[in-house]
Amino acid sequence: MSYEIALNKAWDDLLNLSPHNDIRVKFLADEYEVGLKDKRIMSLSCNVPAKDFSAILILHYLAHKLKGLSEITGEWLTFRELSGVEGYVDAFRKRSIEPIIRKYGANPEGILANVNKIPMRKAEATDFGVVVDALENVPVLIKLWHADAEFGPDANMYFDKSIAKIFCTEDIVVLAGIIAYQL
Repeated sequence: MSYEIALNKAWDDLLNLSPHNDIRVKFLADEYEVGLKDKRIMSLSCNVPAKDFSAILILHYLAHKLKGLSEITGEWLTFRELSGVEGYVDAFRKRSIEPIIRKYGANPEGILANVNKIPMRKAEATDFGVVVDALENVPVLIKLWHADAEFGPDANMYFDKSIAKIFCTEDIVVLAGIIAYQL
């Protein structure tokens, strides 16, 4: 799938804000340098270009950051509680929730093995939870539940209400998938 149109629009949106210097941004376990003159986003840890879907997220995030990010509200919402998600619920579950359940359903505490790999901290939530700091001021809460006699293991992702002012629905689905993959 080509991301060329979305990338070009994201670059245009960012460059219209007239940033003068290259920008560095931490995104999950990596730091990226956003080269404004050559329109290139490079991973500083691997010295490779960011994948297109990650680049779009980074550019959308930076455009909002330059305008001024909303403060974190502390109000956690499930994906279904966000506005305009109706057509994306199945894709969200398939890309983010199901991989987490497959990997950590039998051992929710195992998710902490990634604490040195991804910026996260344990959260007091249900059976087990962590807060992943995907980007500055973009926390994602992941809750996991053990299986019991009636139900199998389960998981869900929660987003601070402010995420809707940073990312569109498609971006949130992609972000959730990236987080699930890196866990």
